[in-house]
Amino acid sequence: MTTTPITWRRWAALASGSLGVVLLAMAATVWRLNRVTDLPAASAMAVTDARLVARGAYLARLGNCAGCHTARGGLAYAGGRGLATPFGTVVAGNLTPDPLTGLGLWNADDFWRALHDGRSRDGRLLVPAFPYTEFTQIVRADSDALFAYLRSLRPVPQPNRPHELRFPYNTQAAQAVWRALYFRPGSFRPEPARSAEWNRGAYLVRGLGHCAACHAPRNVLGATQDAQALAGGQLPMQPWYAPALGLAGLGETAAAHMVALLKTGTGPQGTASGPMAEVVFNSTQHWSEADLQAAALYLQDLPAAPAPRPAQPAPPEQMALGAQLYARHCADCHGPRGEGVPGAYPPLAGNPSVRLATPTNLIQSVLHGGFAPATAGNPQPYGMPPMQWQDAEIAAVLSFVRQSWGESAGAVRALDVTKLR
Repeated sequence: MTTTPITWRRWAALASGSLGVVLLAMAATVWRLNRVTDLPAASAMAVTDARLVARGAYLARLGNCAGCHTARGGLAYAGGRGLATPFGTVVAGNLTPDPLTGLGLWNADDFWRALHDGRSRDGRLLVPAFPYTEFTQIVRADSDALFAYLRSLRPVPQPNRPHELRFPYNTQAAQAVWRALYFRPGSFRPEPARSAEWNRGAYLVRGLGHCAACHAPRNVLGATQDAQALAGGQLPMQPWYAPALGLAGLGETAAAHMVALLKTGTGPQGTASGPMAEVVFNSTQHWSEADLQAAALYLQDLPAAPAPRPAQPAPPEQMALGAQLYARHCADCHGPRGEGVPGAYPPLAGNPSVRLATPTNLIQSVLHGGFAPATAGNPQPYGMPPMQWQDAEIAAVLSFVRQSWGESAGAVRALDVTKLR
């Protein structure tokens, strides 16, 4: 056997080779460590994004954004639904991330400015049918979550139709004057003396829930009056009256009834119908139990609707006709004394809708039927078909209901029915 002598060059070659191996091993180790280190960071980012989107999806439910921004039969959030106002028709915009027709070119700051200041991405003043007067209360973190959710939607290339407002309401000058009179950008400020639950309820009702958009009266220019009182009001361009929401002095039972109505569409004192049925179906049935309880707690501090003054009794002949019609067509479901059937048919005795100063909602229910929304808590609600009666007959049966079983609301005239038919 022969051996090769190890020369200086041989040592250098061996050393350099060993060093190369070591360097490669170190590089591989660093690469592996970096990969191990990077993976949790990327996962955490993905989890954070997913949570932000999920949070935004819930907030969109709270605000019932799809209710206005989805045309009947159209794709969700793609806009195109016309909203009638006394000043013309406002058309809801496309909220999907399409770059040409939706929010694809918007960023979170643009979206925040729309909610908080009522201005579009290009600086244009938005019409107040978009309830920025309430959305200005939304905090920035919730605005960003909402935007993240909308950015996660599938883009829908659906061009926005222009509003159909009459002059001068279709001008930016008119919007500027309206804002100068009725709008100041604000923010929700918790009341330190109140509980976290009360403040959460106030934030939901005043801000994202924008309850005042329906449940507060409006002046001749469409601005809500005393919005925080939620004293009720006629819905603009709709034959429905949104009742007062205050529960002060009505006790814990009234708050529990409110939670049940918002969660299931039905409660011990009535069912949600008309536009409110749509709100329950799209929005409030999806609220968490904690948020529903918080909203009810806040409403317990708002003044309840005043008790109606005793009205002049309906003519005896009208009451007699109403009693006959009720016994023949209504008593089987609503009970001979208006007691109703729990979980099926709402009571009429003690029903707040029966006591309203205006009989609008009752007339609508008789003319077009009463249908509660199908919800997870009440998936197969009972409904009432429309009654093919003459106006005088509808007026008679409703007068009987409003002035029986201890009730003393005003009588209904045939002319009241004719106006709504």
